[in-house]
Order: sequence, then C-alpha cells, then structure tokens
Amino acid sequence: MLAVRAALGLLAASNLGLAGAQEADRLEPVVITGSTREQKLVDTPYAINAVGSEALRAAGPMVNLSEALQSVPGLVVANRNNYAQDLQISSRGFGARAGFGVRGMRLYADGIPATMPDGQGQVAHFDLAGADRVEVLRGPFSSIYGSSSGGVIAVFSKPVREPNMEVAADAGSAGLRQLRASVATPFGDGFDLSANVSDFQIDGFRPQSDADRQLATVRLGWKNATDKVVATFSHQRQRASDPLGLDAAQFNTDPDSTTANAILYNTRKTIEQDQLGTSWQHRFDDAGALAGSQLSAYAGQRAVVQFLAITPGTQANPRHGGGVIDFDRSYSGIDGRLDWRWDQVDLITGINLEQQSDDRRGFENFTGTAPNQVVGVLSNPRRNEVNKAQSREAYAQSAWDLSNDWQLSGGLRGGKVTMSVDDAYLSNGDDSGERSFSYVNPVIGLRWKTSDTMTLHASAGRGYETPTLGELAYPPNNTLNGFNTTLQAQSSRQLELGAKWRAGPLALDATVFAIRTANEIGVSFNQGGRSSFQNVGRTERSGAELSGAWRITPALRSMLAVSVLDATYLDNFVTCTAIPCNATTGTDVVPAGNRIAGTQQQSIYAELAWKAPWASDAETALEWRAAGNTAANDLNTAYAAGYGIANVRYRQRFALDANGAVELLARVDNLGDRRYAGSVIVNDLNGRYYEPAPGRSALVSLRYQRKF
Repeated sequence: MLAVRAALGLLAASNLGLAGAQEADRLEPVVITGSTREQKLVDTPYAINAVGSEALRAAGPMVNLSEALQSVPGLVVANRNNYAQDLQISSRGFGARAGFGVRGMRLYADGIPATMPDGQGQVAHFDLAGADRVEVLRGPFSSIYGSSSGGVIAVFSKPVREPNMEVAADAGSAGLRQLRASVATPFGDGFDLSANVSDFQIDGFRPQSDADRQLATVRLGWKNATDKVVATFSHQRQRASDPLGLDAAQFNTDPDSTTANAILYNTRKTIEQDQLGTSWQHRFDDAGALAGSQLSAYAGQRAVVQFLAITPGTQANPRHGGGVIDFDRSYSGIDGRLDWRWDQVDLITGINLEQQSDDRRGFENFTGTAPNQVVGVLSNPRRNEVNKAQSREAYAQSAWDLSNDWQLSGGLRGGKVTMSVDDAYLSNGDDSGERSFSYVNPVIGLRWKTSDTMTLHASAGRGYETPTLGELAYPPNNTLNGFNTTLQAQSSRQLELGAKWRAGPLALDATVFAIRTANEIGVSFNQGGRSSFQNVGRTERSGAELSGAWRITPALRSMLAVSVLDATYLDNFVTCTAIPCNATTGTDVVPAGNRIAGTQQQSIYAELAWKAPWASDAETALEWRAAGNTAANDLNTAYAAGYGIANVRYRQRFALDANGAVELLARVDNLGDRRYAGSVIVNDLNGRYYEPAPGRSALVSLRYQRKF
C-alpha cells in the first residue's frame, strides 16, 4: 500500500525546487492564473501546476520550455530540435495539429500575450532564466482567457528584492553553447531594475540544424503604498537552419540524417522581434467595494524570413505564393480591469482589445532554368498582401465563498475576432477577403474542502477556437488558391472533476475530464511548406491526469506525473493523401473512431532526487520520461513509436564567501542512447512526418552569483 501511495503522491509541491526544501514541504505554491486573486494551488477549483525557478534551473540551460514542463500532466511540450520551428505544445490534445508555432493555447509573459489575436503564438522569446515560475492551467477555466484557449501557459518574472548579479556559461552536446548575464537591484523611492541578456548557439546533431539566438529583457518597476507600475522591454534575434522531417525509411536508417532538399535549398529562417509592455496596478482604500484596478498595454514588431524547399515546378502555377515567406508584423493590445471585493464575493470585470497587422510577401526561391538554375535564393515576387486580425472582448469572473468549506466560481468572456486579407498582388487574381467570428465562453466551478487534507473540485465550460490567419490562407485542397472562405471556428464543451490531497510529506492531484468539440479544425494537407485546414466534424477527448510529490525522507524526494488521453474523431471526413488533391483524386476517407493526429494516449514523468551526504547544497536526481506512440496522420497509417528514456543530473552550489557562490549543473539526457522521434509533422504529404530527438547528450552549466 505504501508503494502505491508513493507512486501516486508526487508533483505539485515538488516543483518548488532545491532551495528551501524543508520549507517547501510546509508551503503550498501560490498561483494567480485562472483566479480572481492569488490563492494557494490546493484551493483552486481547476487543474493547474506551478513550475518554480529552481525546477527551471535544474532542467537544463533554460532555453526551451520543454526542459522543465515535462513534469506537468496533460501537457505535451515537444522539442522539435529544429529552431526554425517553435516547440510543439498541446494541452489535452488542443494544439496537437499545429505544423508551426503554438496553436490552441494562450501564452503570457508577465501578463503580456504571446498569442496573437488570431490564435497563433510563439514562446522562443520567453526569458526562462529570469522567470520566477511558470503556471500551467488546463481544462474549462482556460476558456476565460478568450478564443483559442485550450490551455494557458503563463511565465512570471522574478521579483527584485535585493541587489544581485549572475554570469553563466553552458556547454553541451551538438555544439551547444550559451553565455548569460543578469543583474537586478532595487533603488530608492520604490524603483527597481532587472536586466537579462543571453547568446545561445548550437551546431545541431543533424546537418542543416544549426541555430543561434540572442535575447535581451529589461524590466523597470516602481511601487508605493497603493500603486505598482512595471515596464518591460524584450528583444529577440534568431537565425536557424531547417533540417525538415524524415520519412520512415530515412528515420529508421539514420535518424541523424537530413533530407537532401533541405541542404539543396538551404532551408532556413530568421526572426527579429522587439516588444514593449507596461502595467499599472492601483489599490483603492476608500472606494467601497471597488478594491483595485489594473491597466496594461503592449506593442511590438516581428519580422520573419523563411526559405522553403518548394521546387520550381511547383511554383510554376501562377497562383502559387512562392518558396520564400517574408512578413513584417506589428501588434498591440490593451487590457483594463476592475477588482471588486465584498465580504464573501470577489469580482473582476474588464475589457481587452488586441490587433495585429502582417505585411506578408512571397518570393520565388530560384533563379534561371536548368541546368544553370540556382535554388535557395530570393528571387521574383509572388505574393504581396496585408493580413489583419483584431479582437474585442469583455469579461467578468467571480468567486463566492458559500462557507468555510465551499466556494463557487464562475466567469464569462465574450468577444468578436475579425480577420482580413487585402491582396495587392493582383496579376494572379484578387485573394482578398474578410471573416468575423463571435463567441461567448461561460465557465463555472465548485470547490469543496472535505477536510484539512482533501479538496474536491468540479468545473464545466465552453471553449471557442477561431482559425488563425495561417489556417485561413489556403483552401482545403491544392487545386484552388485564395482566402479560405469555408473554414469555421470550432467550439467545445468541457467537464472536469478533480481532487487535491495534502498529508504531511505527500501531495496528490488527480483529475478526470471529458471534452466534446464541434467543427474541429483539422489539417487537410501539409506539403511544400504549406498547411491547409478544414473542419472535420465532431471529436471527443477524455482522460485522466495524476501528479504528486512525496518527501520520503529529509534527504530523499520523488515526483510523478501521469497522463492518459483518448482523443478521437466522431465523424468520417475526407483528407488529402497526395498531390494533386481534388474532388476526384488524391483523397481518402478518415473513418470515425480514428485517433486525432499529433496526440499520444499515455505519457509519464518520474523523478527521484536525493541530497548528497557530502554537501547540504548538492542534489542528484534520476529522471524517467516515457510516452506512447503518436499518430502522425489522421488516417492512422503512420505512427511515431512510443519511447522511454532516463536522464541523470547533478547540481551543487559552492559558497565562495557570504555574498558569492558558484552553481554547477551537470546533466546526461537519454542515458540509454535511445533513438526516437521527438515530434511529428502532422499529415505531411511527403511522408516526412518524423523529427528525430537526439541520442545521448550531455550538458555542463556554471553560474556565478553574487549579492551586493
């Protein structure tokens, strides 16, 4: 019986990390995502996890969210090992279809959205080294964050409490190297400042997979007795080659290889992004029920150039957009909210306005004709249009303490998303168009503290997900061009039941859920760098999640996260299987009951960590991560095999004097040198579904810290 309890009681409290471990046993993480105010994680009426800064620092070089979020149940964060593409992130199957970027999730950094109004998001600019924690919300309550919210990932920066600095260097396999520096200090009169810079480079374990990235973040804060103002500036510059995926024969023969076309066309991507955001919080002391207000605003610019491996023959179609994508994006938003407090009721009300404008161009990626043809270069224009998306939303959320043990929570968010294309390249026809989508997302939750150690919760809600501008860009077969005028938004109804148990050194969170979706948006085809989408009818997602932590002895702790997901199509639909794809050729029927492409039915993360007897500030840990097979296409004729890998890490802090220390992190990942596909390219018509994960790899990090 003790072994069973140990296997189940393992995650929520453990993410507090290495420092202050004995105190962590007595302190429950405090979260804000999905709630009207900060509260203990155990008191929330929904499934949420918090990954603290110590867990982030132990998981790797703090480059990718995939390093530390493997310990969150219900969440898949796949490192594609391709920095020309963002991480693949999905929550309970939402977002699994994304061929690029992050889809179906709401992403935030210090309250500033990293998800655009059309629902497409990026996480590469997140400053994980400067993060205090990452909160991950799953289930019905994520719908109060608006459209395209199958889950929420929110990063919060470290507060500045004392003057300090850190200089760090990372070195690892595949030519990984990184230099980082950070400084933070409070000033007089309520001011504080923090700044972080990093330079990351990697050669990659496959040809054509090298990358480099530079990040800079500056945060200026001010507060007094009633007000708090924070301004943040961030800069990201990234250059990455694109090794593309492998087909089954290539992957099985040599997972370290690269598709020949990637090298021939020199497939690559550059990104440059600047963003400025500010927030102002005010506390009212004499305004009756009105307790506070918050106003936040942000604006940014993002420029992307991507060279694809599209052949000149494919681009011969005059309607084709070319083999080079080039766009400049400007985006901005403002959010205002009021906090109301009564004796037993909290209420927040607010409005949110967001907009993006993409100046999107396309070019041929070749010059000349055979045999003197040159490919992988910028050539003649083939596309010139302005894509716009804007959202207008109002929301309200309330929590009502019915008694000491019962709390009723609810929320409502409604709005309208408008997306348009203004085509200026008219020699091949006018592809202009506009679509609008309106929605109202309600959610309700109930929490019951049955005892000092047990909390039960239930919630239900409605979700809504509009197509992105990218999903509207191409019609659902490759014989047509222009704006996709038939693609509809998908809506879902979600139900969640859960329990949270705390008993001394044991912590357990358990959740079951069921989700029905109408007008599910699915991939019609992926080919030549283009993804086309269609509505595929009804789907169903159901599953269970377990997470927990157990402090076995003062020197030994363990954690576990288990996820089970059954995500299936409930209706037959037609999908593209070859090029050309039209009403009479290149299609097949996906039968009801097939698994949703990109999803896994099982995943598990387990960790056993112990303090070294020779030093109080040293910890060694063994990690184990496993996942079931992943459906690579909707026909379920191709799968990435399941896998299990073990990792080991050692972390120690060496005090130099009263104010200085050096921290060492050493990791070996994939101890058994298992070769597996870490992610898949869903419904790739070339059959190049598989994106290999690296074999055995090592990392050493040295971090010099000093307080002033």
